[in-house]
Amino acid sequence: MSDVSTAKNSTKPLKVKTILVSQPEPSAENNPYKLLKKKRKVKIDFRPFIHVKGVSSRDVRLQKIDITRFTSIILTSRNAVDHFFRLAEELRYQIPNTLRYFCQSEAVAYYLQKYVVFRKRKIYVGNRTFEDLVDALSKYPDEKFLLPCSDVLKPTIPKLLNESGVNWNKAIFYKTVISDLSDLRNVYYDILVFFSPSGIQSLVHNFPNFQQNHTRIAVFGESTKKAAKNNALRVDIYAPTPENPSMSKAIDDYIAIVNKR
Repeated sequence: MSDVSTAKNSTKPLKVKTILVSQPEPSAENNPYKLLKKKRKVKIDFRPFIHVKGVSSRDVRLQKIDITRFTSIILTSRNAVDHFFRLAEELRYQIPNTLRYFCQSEAVAYYLQKYVVFRKRKIYVGNRTFEDLVDALSKYPDEKFLLPCSDVLKPTIPKLLNESGVNWNKAIFYKTVISDLSDLRNVYYDILVFFSPSGIQSLVHNFPNFQQNHTRIAVFGESTKKAAKNNALRVDIYAPTPENPSMSKAIDDYIAIVNKR
């Protein structure tokens, strides 16, 4: 993943023609990147820089986690949903109808329907952020909460849970693994888009001699921004902001400026 030689003499940001998003392509027909591609006439590729690998039931036992002890489950992502039910089956745990599910967002709650019938379960949904969900958890001080998560957990999550005073434990049910990107070694993109520190770590791992030059780096969230700067990467596009609450909007605004020149 190297810069093109024709770009080295330019002192102004080059026009954006190609974008690589370090995530799977959204499945929705009218996803914002498809609209951005059409509006700005740019090429947008998707490639996960990281992937998830489930841990074994033996690994869960080694963590001294007995999932039968918990009365509520905190679900922050689709991965958490998938691996909770996978491990419940592997551990031969018959999930009781009384189990409460606290979902960080409507998207997670909707995905939960893959495994449970809504009308027969106690399901609570946050507005979107984990802070919103913690408010709901605090209303149930007698519950024992289990947080299925990856080995890479945002530090704000345990901090908020501890401050809330709820009875909770985390269990690593899946791990974040760096993807092999060796086939991109000689491919150039105008913008690389990242949504997590793990994505930045994957870039550095796969391309230890990466030279940013005229490649623009777009990041979502403060932790991703910090990871980029810690690895001496220049951040050119940032979201969320009041003006640009989404990454696609931030990229759209950036392209509107540089492609006019």
